[in-house]
Amino acid sequence: MFDRSIVKSNRGGLILIGLMLILAAINQAIWHKEELLKYGRSVSLAMAPVDPRSLMQGDYMALDWQLSRDIMRSSASLPITGKAVIMVPDDTSHLPAKFVRLDNGKPLSHNEALIEYRVRNGHVKVVSDAYFFQEGQGTAFAAARYGQFRVAPDGQALLVGLQDDQMQLINPSVQRSVQRSVQKSVSSSIENGGNPPEPVSE
Repeated sequence: MFDRSIVKSNRGGLILIGLMLILAAINQAIWHKEELLKYGRSVSLAMAPVDPRSLMQGDYMALDWQLSRDIMRSSASLPITGKAVIMVPDDTSHLPAKFVRLDNGKPLSHNEALIEYRVRNGHVKVVSDAYFFQEGQGTAFAAARYGQFRVAPDGQALLVGLQDDQMQLINPSVQRSVQRSVQKSVSSSIENGGNPPEPVSE
């Protein structure tokens, strides 16, 4: 017969073991993401046009990738999970990665990579369909045209950040720092009786 007293007397130990297993899993996931950030292949994906009304939702941006749409159009019977083969241009070309085919196990060329996808509610999801940012940074991220990813050889990918139309990583903190420096320089010039610097004409 099952002795409940044994379970009761060891309940604390069982809870502790459970917590340790959860923490181990979390630490493993964190380590994996750190390794992906360090050693993953840098890949840029073009953002697909979306309804501007759904683009900004408070403190996050709704994302859609051109790659997701290309994957969806590639097959009438698309598996709900899988991998796509993408062509990754060299770093000097400043071009986004392009869809080549669904993965069929064939060897990849040097400029190809795998990236995982999932089909959810009739939509292909590549890594993430939302990007969260701090309050007040929406204006800076409205200029996003590409997403920068780190991709592992097995197709796992991590969204690093968003890029502008020149494929420069958008960093609102740096932009605000530059703006404050310019404002401080202008204010100091006016206080000292000078004129603010003339804008540079293109």
